[in-house]
Amino acid sequence: MEITKAVGKTIKDLRTERSLSQEDLADLTNLHRTYISSVERGKRNISIKNLEKIAKALKVKISNILVDSGN
Repeated sequence: MEITKAVGKTIKDLRTERSLSQEDLADLTNLHRTYISSVERGKRNISIKNLEKIAKALKVKISNILVDSGN
């Protein structure tokens, strides 16, 4: 699986585990809901800054998102 899709899947899995909608995550990160959607679908090459915002909102380390996506 390519890295953008793997990272997106990990973010989606973490978001749904926390019972957050894409809109909820967008509000927590000050990012647009369509951006969150495109990241989760692997359509965006997410920046480190935005990855940090998402990790903080999901209360995980960035490394957790990347390590889980490495397989």
